[in-house]
Amino acid sequence: MYHIGIVEDEREFAEQLQEFLRQYQREENLSFKISVFGDGAEILENYEPHYDLILLDIEMPKVNGMEAAERIRRVDSDVVLVFITNMASYAIRGYEVGALDFIMKPITYYTFSMKLRRALKRAKQKEQQQILLTLPDGVKKIGIHQIFYVEVQNRMLHYYTDEGEYVMRGTMASVEQMLAAYPFVKCNHWYMVNLMHVTEVRKNMALVGGHELEISRRNRTAFLKALTEYVGGTP
Repeated sequence: MYHIGIVEDEREFAEQLQEFLRQYQREENLSFKISVFGDGAEILENYEPHYDLILLDIEMPKVNGMEAAERIRRVDSDVVLVFITNMASYAIRGYEVGALDFIMKPITYYTFSMKLRRALKRAKQKEQQQILLTLPDGVKKIGIHQIFYVEVQNRMLHYYTDEGEYVMRGTMASVEQMLAAYPFVKCNHWYMVNLMHVTEVRKNMALVGGHELEISRRNRTAFLKALTEYVGGTP
């Protein structure tokens, strides 16, 4: 199921978008959960990063779509954003907040369905690049690109991410299994490093997301080989 948010202050357009989504569901045999908001301020209130796609009108009276997108991006780097507008001049600013696309008003179903197909494909790709962390007080979905490295201490796993540190029970073997499909490699017995965030290697240290981690003699050759292949385009 895809969770789709519609942020549109004009009821006519909001209803049209909902009808287009329902038609697309029937044609493609998909399942959507649709949440509708009348202004950017409404979706920002108690915002949680559980949307796959948000369709944002730009011109709204309280918090416009561009401002809403900027604030959403501070807490949700993964959601796919598509703007609904009648002004093409917003395009450059939209790409600054990572918007995937624009749909120009008036909207036709053909154009909408083509844009929606692309947006859902991007959402699916992002979903495949996420893992679920089982924390002591719940679960946390996090993008692979957000993880700097994982540390194991006394059967406790410490995930260091761009959102902070998450701690849970586990072993290095379980981490290796979970992250096997992604560009992670051990730099020593205690650390599993995301090669996306390695910015420097000097002597026996790797700089990972601003953190200095020791590269053990035992892991040095394999670590440097994996990093070279990743940078060379064969992660």
